[in-house]
Amino acid sequence: MNIKKYFKISLGVAVLGASQISCVKDDNWDAPEMVCNNKFDAPTITMAEFVASSPANGVYTVPAQDATNPAVIFDGYVVSSDASGNFYKTISFQDKPENPTVGLVVGVNKSMNYTDFPVGAHIRIKANGMVIGKSNDVITLGVKDPDYAIGRIPESIIGRFISGVCNGNGLDIATIVPQELTLTQIKDAKYVNTLAIVKNVQFASNEVGLPLMNKDLAGTYVDTNRNLVDKDGNTGIVRTDGFFKGTSYVIPDKSGDITFVVSKYGTGSTPYQNIIRGVSDINFTNPRFATGLLGGTDIAYSGSFTENFESYAVDLANFPKYLNYAYVGNRYWQVKTFSSNKYIQMSANAGSGSFQNYFVVPVDFTAANSFTFRVNVGYYNGDALKVYTTNDYTPGSDISTATLTDITSSFTIPKTPTNTYGTLANAGTYTIPAGLTGNGFILFKYEGAGTGVTTTIQIDDIKVQ
Repeated sequence: MNIKKYFKISLGVAVLGASQISCVKDDNWDAPEMVCNNKFDAPTITMAEFVASSPANGVYTVPAQDATNPAVIFDGYVVSSDASGNFYKTISFQDKPENPTVGLVVGVNKSMNYTDFPVGAHIRIKANGMVIGKSNDVITLGVKDPDYAIGRIPESIIGRFISGVCNGNGLDIATIVPQELTLTQIKDAKYVNTLAIVKNVQFASNEVGLPLMNKDLAGTYVDTNRNLVDKDGNTGIVRTDGFFKGTSYVIPDKSGDITFVVSKYGTGSTPYQNIIRGVSDINFTNPRFATGLLGGTDIAYSGSFTENFESYAVDLANFPKYLNYAYVGNRYWQVKTFSSNKYIQMSANAGSGSFQNYFVVPVDFTAANSFTFRVNVGYYNGDALKVYTTNDYTPGSDISTATLTDITSSFTIPKTPTNTYGTLANAGTYTIPAGLTGNGFILFKYEGAGTGVTTTIQIDDIKVQ
């Protein structure tokens, strides 16, 4: 969601509250007396009932209050904050501090709205004379404007429509309890403009180490999407505005929980683009977990075995004894057959984006002495295969948590043919060093891209003895 495009007109918002300061001749100052008065009468309608008045198309103008049209007043609780630069001239609020049933956004032509309406502020809306309808496919509240269907509230008249609710000691501020949702649930329109927490997620592996925000060629921070993923491979987007102040934040190699306002912009391929209030909404302190992981349900560490893939069905990608780990992209090693012989194959040919996939073979390094395999390439246009060992990888964890030793140079990986397929041949023998002991793994890593290296790799007859 391009937050600045929620509402395009420049208008403004008025400041709420008042204070009195008095002094006496002996230079003793009284403490300022904060005056908070409920400006509007009690609600006449629930926020959910009001939102239901939004038309499927166009806008609805709430009639001005008069002898025949009663006051339309409802309460809400603020969940957004522009303290860090997100939520450009908008305020998002929901109908209850906990377990909300509906959220709404209103445009105001004023920055630093968090000073008047902090997170949790209990607000009261008098909607007479306002308009409600969809802006970029999101139900939006605003005012009439000659150029736009839904305009921002001018600063000079915000008090005509929005006021804080007092609790006897000033502005009533509730504790907002974010509703726990999944990356699938946040793509439901009923949650838009409500506060949510999504647990046990992490940023996509190819974004680890990047700044939260991108820069343009001039070095200016720009609106940026970053991708979240859960253990089931579901994804979601975190959106930051170009004016976001958390620019020094670097995406961590951790997982955890994230809190944001569920947001949407339009109906494109990625309309749900959720907004954090600040980097403190990202609470990633746990190790990264693996995503795109198949197999591994029957792992056994052995110092002597041969895998020729003849017992598996063609196109199989889920191997109980091995891990098939799509670290980047969505392609897996699969069983293929040629001339009545089966093997596993991986290629980036005709793919979209980048691919990194590990075929992970468990080994008892203490009992094993050597390791061999057969290899073949097809339509070679660059090196795509590397081979590693590790003895500190925990199955199910992110591969970045493991120490990998590159042993590719111990083997001969063909660099031809470039316009057809070669023939499977022995890649060489790796002698397991005495210092490599315990249970661990041998990993075959394929790395390529649809617009880069697309070499096809075939592997057969993996042998440990």
